[in-house]
Order: sequence, then structure tokens, then C-alpha cells
Amino acid sequence: MIKILFICHGNICRSPMAEYVLRDMIQKEPLLHSPQPGMPDISVASAATSTEEIGNPVHHGTRNILRRHGIDTSGKRARRMTKRDYEEYDYLIGMDEWNIRNILKITGGDPQKKVSRLLDFTGQGKDIADPWYTGDFETTYADVTRGCRALLEYLLKQEL
Repeated sequence: MIKILFICHGNICRSPMAEYVLRDMIQKEPLLHSPQPGMPDISVASAATSTEEIGNPVHHGTRNILRRHGIDTSGKRARRMTKRDYEEYDYLIGMDEWNIRNILKITGGDPQKKVSRLLDFTGQGKDIADPWYTGDFETTYADVTRGCRALLEYLLKQEL
């Protein structure tokens, strides 16, 4: 089982978007549906580095764009990541450099090299803009989708 935790500031915009986009990709990926030896089971979740939005549902901008793509986020509530998440997950993926700094503060470091930014998997070491501030959920969705596709391709190559 490969366990992935997406992380952003409040866990209401980018990280739940990535969580649900990757889940959708996994459900639609033929290699992951056919019973082939050695293919990984992948578990996906998301969390925040702050406490500001704990318990709140996914932001309406994220819900709306995901709904247009046939993805439902019902029941998702923001939670804060913990130091224990470092042991529980194989990949801790932040959306921007600020998230990475906060993740490292919470975990106390990254000795196992589990922490990265989502767009690092695309070869573009850049941040995903926070639509809470930009209001641009379309660009965030495009970046998250590109990052999740690259992450899934990376994981499949690791297992083949």
C-alpha cells in the first residue's frame, strides 16, 4: 500500500482538490483496476498545516470545479497534519514552498525524503497558487491535475 498525504495551508482548497483528483485518476487508471501482480494499492488523504479551517468543508470554489468534473467531495472536513503523519504516509506532498517549511516544522525534518511539492513530479519545481487568495480555481485545478498525473505516472513506473 502506497499512502499519500496532500498538504496545504487550510485543507479546504488545494490539498482536498489534489486528494480527490488523484482518487478519480486512480479509479479510472486501467493498470490499477486490472488484477496484475505487483501493482500498488494507493491510499490518498489531505491535511492542513494550520488550524484555521479545522472541521470546515471543502471550499465552494474547489467543490464547484470538482463537481463539474464529476467528482464529489461530500463529507470531507479539514484536518491538521500531525508529526505522526510522517510515519503513516509514504509521500507528504505540499502545494507550495511555504507549506513545505511548515510541514518540516511539524514533522521535525525529513530524514526519509518523503516531503515534496506536487509540481516537483512534473519537472517544474514551482508552487501551486492558492485560489483562496487568487480566486482562480481554474488555474489551480489545471496545475493540480498536471501534478497528480505526473505523480501517478511516477508511482506506476516505480512499481513496474
